[in-house]
Amino acid sequence: MILAAAILSACSGGSGQDTEEQPNTNPGSGGASYSGPAPETEDVQQYKRYIWDNLAAENRCGGCHVENNQSPQFVRGDDINIAYDAGRELVNLSQPAESRLVTKVGGGHNCWLSSADACAEIITNYIEEWARASGSLANTITLTAPVERTVGASKSFPAASGSFGSTVYPLLSTYCAGCHSEDAGTAQQPYFASANVDQAYEAAKARMNLDNPADSRFSVRLGSEFHNCWDDCAENEDEMTAAIQAFADSIPLTEVDPNWVISKALLLTDGIVASSGGRVENNAIALYEFKTGSGTTAFDTSGVNPAIDLTLSGDVEWLGSWGIQLKGGKAQGATATSRKLHETLTATGEYTIEAWVAPANVSQEGPARIVSYSGGNDIRNFTLGQAMYNYTFQNRSDSTDADGMPALITDDMAERAQATLQHVVATYDPIGGRKLYVNGEFTGDADPAAAELLSTWDDTFALVLGSEVSNDNKWEGSVRLLAIHSRALSAEDIATNYEVGVGEKYLLLFKVEEQTNVPQSYVMFTVQQFDNYGYLFSEPTFVSLDGSAAPTGIAIEGMRIGINGREAEVGQAWANLSATIDGSYVPGEGQPLSRLGTIITLDKGPEYDEFFLTFERLGSETYTRVEPVPAVPADPADLEPQPRIGLRRFEQIHAALSRATGISSAHPDIVDTWEKVKRQLPVESDILGFLAAQQMGITQLAVKYCSTLVDSPARGSYFPGFDFGAPIADAFNSPAKRAQVVDPLIKNLLGHEMTWHDSSVSQLAVAPDLAAVETELNDLIDTMENCSGSACNGRTATTVKAVCAAAMGSAMILIH
Repeated sequence: MILAAAILSACSGGSGQDTEEQPNTNPGSGGASYSGPAPETEDVQQYKRYIWDNLAAENRCGGCHVENNQSPQFVRGDDINIAYDAGRELVNLSQPAESRLVTKVGGGHNCWLSSADACAEIITNYIEEWARASGSLANTITLTAPVERTVGASKSFPAASGSFGSTVYPLLSTYCAGCHSEDAGTAQQPYFASANVDQAYEAAKARMNLDNPADSRFSVRLGSEFHNCWDDCAENEDEMTAAIQAFADSIPLTEVDPNWVISKALLLTDGIVASSGGRVENNAIALYEFKTGSGTTAFDTSGVNPAIDLTLSGDVEWLGSWGIQLKGGKAQGATATSRKLHETLTATGEYTIEAWVAPANVSQEGPARIVSYSGGNDIRNFTLGQAMYNYTFQNRSDSTDADGMPALITDDMAERAQATLQHVVATYDPIGGRKLYVNGEFTGDADPAAAELLSTWDDTFALVLGSEVSNDNKWEGSVRLLAIHSRALSAEDIATNYEVGVGEKYLLLFKVEEQTNVPQSYVMFTVQQFDNYGYLFSEPTFVSLDGSAAPTGIAIEGMRIGINGREAEVGQAWANLSATIDGSYVPGEGQPLSRLGTIITLDKGPEYDEFFLTFERLGSETYTRVEPVPAVPADPADLEPQPRIGLRRFEQIHAALSRATGISSAHPDIVDTWEKVKRQLPVESDILGFLAAQQMGITQLAVKYCSTLVDSPARGSYFPGFDFGAPIADAFNSPAKRAQVVDPLIKNLLGHEMTWHDSSVSQLAVAPDLAAVETELNDLIDTMENCSGSACNGRTATTVKAVCAAAMGSAMILIH
């Protein structure tokens, strides 16, 4: 790309008759090349670089829109300057997604992929790159008045599936179970024809319109799209509509309380699309935004060829909020296209893995593979993974083995990985090595391997999400965005991408002019579909679209979210709001009302759910809310006495031993023992369930931690002053020498300074009796000293290991 720009720049001052062979900067698009007059201006040069080079191939736009063929001739090959004149009218640099090129292809015009949305997104990215290079990209949003809707009576889906089961479900289970059931030979999400009627009901809700059954997705799919009709499509559509109508008729209308102080109503699609522009992705060579929403392919929309499109297999579900939910399935690219990563990243020597993910739980280990470029369980180029509360990063370089070990792993006690949406970034460069960032913040964990080159990478591996290529080490959770960059993003760039967020967002402006007497006044929320089950409401702001308005003294109290004629049952984060519009109001920007956000349960789906706001006070209008009297609680059950103490669970024991000894839980020797004993460690905190076999597992793990510590160079700083080279007869022949071993163990186990041989020392009420600890460990040392001849060789280090294991495997680790 740099070479092309240099050649174009050198020739841009020539006459229109000069010709020069221009290099194809995007050979993966089909091999189009240019031989004609050089670009006359810098803008024409940028057009060639970002538009012509990417779209001129015959398998894209070059098959039609060229000289002596179909207009507009924006990829003609005889003169880039004339092509620019035709193409510039098709491009909107300030709002790339609104460009005619994008909307035309997005509407289905000659997309080169199976998804028109994916083609549109790729072209949008091309235009955004041009806009960034020219400084024309506009990330500002202009607020406009929405459609004005009056809150009306509505119907909501009942909690139980009873009526659905006797009206709509018989059609779905009879005619759709061949695909849309988990038991089908070619099972396809959503499972609205599941053998489990309750599961089918949950999947079917978003595809039924209770207010206008004929507009239901089920009916439209049969009637106008002719999708899998079982007889005559028109008749089948009528039959489906009648079934949905019968279901809707069984649901009573939800009437709006006439005493409420309410705003105007809005659908999600009435909102203003909040641009996610501003992301740093100039060097993204693979990008997955998961906007397709259906099918078995997640498209690489980076625009860098060859595209590493991912094939979905197993239990994978599309999220309506842009993303995929991995439930044991995976998304894998081809080896041939994945080679792009090898060729590009080994050339730059650095890269970034950026992902918005939501782990399903914090018990996954292995580590479970979130994103991997690998060839199997023990060979890879890189892997971003999860091990319970930790994120892990393996990178193959000249200073690691073929498995990318030792791994960089976040600190156990920090518990960085959580079962919620998180921005996780892994960077690598040959100077700084590996780094991990979570939610825009550098974790501070040091790379255990030296920073080196990527010369040992293998080009036969495949990019995969959710498991290894061999289907092992599965990871469960959702991936909302994945980008692989050909450089290590800076901390500032990572923070920028975190602040931008992820997913499609809308600005919903709820009109409140009637109550406030402020012209064109609204309460504005940022709203997005969080997942398939709820909406995220955040950033409530009072704003007027009248730039001359200067509102003041307007009270806003007790604000709640309404949906489909009723107040949402949960998620009312602003029920206690008490705010007044005052001098902090900024014309055009408004005044923030709260920093809180909340999740509102999805009811009918994003196309049909109608939202509104209710208030206890808004301006001069008030509503006196009478809270229901809570039911008298039942008498508490007289339970059996419960223990006041509990056990640490298996993962807590593992983390506590790592912290107490200073040995990483990712140490290969520790990992090997952990895999053998973890299943016999406690899984519950109930001390009544403790078994002798569990103590044996703890002992084995403690012995391995202590042996690793004593055999490592770290023993000198852990047991300062102790002479490991002294014979057993001399090493422990005084209380002071014994204290050099015992005191550090007690300090690291209990978390504070204490010397057990000092009878005047104070101790915590919940700590073990120090005198008893002294007696036990002293007796053990006495036993170990009882040797003679060659049996005493190496006995000193063995004794330290035994004392360490006795302490670490004791109740000080187990009791919680």
